[in-house]
Amino acid sequence: MGEKVRIILNGRECDVPAGATLASALLALGLTHFRTSVHGEPRAPLCGMGVCQECRLTVDGRMHVRACLLLCRDGMRVETGTV
Repeated sequence: MGEKVRIILNGRECDVPAGATLASALLALGLTHFRTSVHGEPRAPLCGMGVCQECRLTVDGRMHVRACLLLCRDGMRVETGTV
């Protein structure tokens, strides 16, 4: 198994593969949706390349970060809109 980094997802520590995008790491952890739309619908990554913006999360206090474009790093704090 490859190297891991530890992220904090909604207050819970999780080990994820180093070098993985945040979106792929969260999907591998079993997260089925990342946020909820203004109409209450679940949202999750669709395109995987930053075009659709369905994978937006809050990362280290910064809102609307596209998880598919961000590589996981040790200590990253991630908050979904699905807590």
